[in-house]
Amino acid sequence: MRSQGTIVGLAVSACVLAGCSSNSPVSQAPAGSSEASAGSFDAAVPVNYVALGDSAASGPRIPDQVGAPGCQQSDANYPHVLAEELAVGSFDDVTCSGAVTENIVSTPQGTSSGEVPVQLDALSPDTDLVTVTIGGNDIGLVSTAVQCLTFADTSATNVCRDRLTAGGVDTVAAAIADSAPSWGAMLDAVAERAPDARILVVGYGTYLPDGGCFPTQPMLPEDADYIQGSITAMNEALRTQAEEHGAEFVDTEALSVGHDVCVAPDQRYFEGVVPQNPAAPLHPTAAGMAAIADRVATLVRAG
Repeated sequence: MRSQGTIVGLAVSACVLAGCSSNSPVSQAPAGSSEASAGSFDAAVPVNYVALGDSAASGPRIPDQVGAPGCQQSDANYPHVLAEELAVGSFDDVTCSGAVTENIVSTPQGTSSGEVPVQLDALSPDTDLVTVTIGGNDIGLVSTAVQCLTFADTSATNVCRDRLTAGGVDTVAAAIADSAPSWGAMLDAVAERAPDARILVVGYGTYLPDGGCFPTQPMLPEDADYIQGSITAMNEALRTQAEEHGAEFVDTEALSVGHDVCVAPDQRYFEGVVPQNPAAPLHPTAAGMAAIADRVATLVRAG
């Protein structure tokens, strides 16, 4: 039987994906990040910084929650920490839980506390630095991961990976391929609104170790590897779009190895199904946000 805490965890995962409201609440630079800069940037001068993205950037349930309640935005998310680290001249965080790419470029986002404007509206020709984390909701990442949770210890009763790759068609890989062009178009739109800005696409991290950790986290080894492999595939597509559209990709998978949902709570950069830290299930913790901010700050200061 599922425990009450696990059921709550699953419900919160689905709620975060949909953008429901909530009143609750440094590592070495990894190899392989793109260093090509889009636009001029002087790290010695205070900059005008705008943060775009979804719940992986907004920080649902991490104290303290600020901004539009339906966006579940934390003042300890990586954009806020980065803004403080860089001592920016101005800062506008329009990240919002449940956001998809269309909410950045063309469609206002409906939340449980009302509609929020298109995120692109926060940009201007004076913007110097932009971070964006998007894509997970485009491909249904959290909802897919939730579908793969199981309390049976044998794959005979759980066919998540097989179901998602039935007939030789990987449905998550197909969703990534379908969404990738829209990520490139979004980056072009960002560059048009902020032609002198440095644009950094901040990727998604290592949520699961090889083989997972059933039953600590209720996902079988083959499914854990499938989900994390899909995250890696999404990151590679985001990297390609960044490189092809004049932006930079920031790899957070490497920096979060060993800080996944399976390790001790005080070492986690991402929370599990039943959170042990004040963070949403399957989302970054405050420590994870700080590590991401440190990685991005290192890149920015390097110029």
